[in-house]
Amino acid sequence: MKLLLVDDDDTLTAALQRGLRAEGFSVEVVRDGVEAIWRARDGGYDLIVLDVMLPGRNGYRVCADLRQDGNRTPILMLTAKDGALDETEGLDTGADDYLRKPFAFRVLVSRIHALLRRAALGDPPPMQLGDLRVEPRQRRVLRGDTEITLTAREFDLLSYLVRRPGQVVPKSQLLAGVWADDFEGDPNVVEVYVGRLRRKIDEPFARRTLETVRGAGYRVVPS
Repeated sequence: MKLLLVDDDDTLTAALQRGLRAEGFSVEVVRDGVEAIWRARDGGYDLIVLDVMLPGRNGYRVCADLRQDGNRTPILMLTAKDGALDETEGLDTGADDYLRKPFAFRVLVSRIHALLRRAALGDPPPMQLGDLRVEPRQRRVLRGDTEITLTAREFDLLSYLVRRPGQVVPKSQLLAGVWADDFEGDPNVVEVYVGRLRRKIDEPFARRTLETVRGAGYRVVPS
């Protein structure tokens, strides 16, 4: 597997490059956001590990530009920043996962393997819940004939729930299934994303597809 590691901390990148190579990965290092975009466009990488604070262009912009280009390479974002809002900012630009510094090397490796497994599973068939349609291959969501724009994480969360219609899914299961088994961030990020989904898939259409089951979790139902 070929990884692109984007970080301007020479000490950290040297250590990560050695460790990841020992895990069997091919690792190329870039220290500048502008160069990272060009390398990611042309390099054929299986995954990108992307720091937020970069010279030239920050990680948020790098991620957003790649997604705008149609580049679907899995992106694991690294940052020294803290808090759920910083996490959602990164994920809203199209990142697939988020890891705060400092982190344990084994956690990084686990996150990388999880993202690679997810990418290797391929695309399940379209899913229909009432007039709500989720198309994994195109990563599209439609309410009737109206297409709804979702971020990468919003789409993954909705897909996870729609595959379990009527089932109450606990927050812990959502964190493990949509984020990662070793998620170390603020678990309230689930509420943040559920609220965003409601404002996009339900409220404009006077629907109540996404329900909160107090003290138990969340479920989706036809509406």
